[in-house]
Amino acid sequence: MNRRAVCLSVLVLIVALMAWSCAAGPNSAEKTARADGKVAGFWMGLWHGMISPVTFIISLFSKTVRLYEVHNSGSWYNFGFVLGAGLFLGGGIFGRKKCG
Repeated sequence: MNRRAVCLSVLVLIVALMAWSCAAGPNSAEKTARADGKVAGFWMGLWHGMISPVTFIISLFSKTVRLYEVHNSGSWYNFGFVLGAGLFLGGGIFGRKKCG
């Protein structure tokens, strides 16, 4: 192999390892109730997604505020969270096309 192919292979390996190390692990609190007996579902996920930029900033200074509710219903909460974040941030299919 030539030098360029070796460098490209090493770069691809490093990027793959970095992406793999950032993968989320299992959530042992998923589908279990909080202390008040509630589990966050789709609508709570949608709300948490919409307020995520504000929540992120607050979570930097507070130990009691978290960006993501770990006591959630699973896939529906995740869908609501991503949809809410996308709607607020104007991303995904709802994003505006730039002209010019």
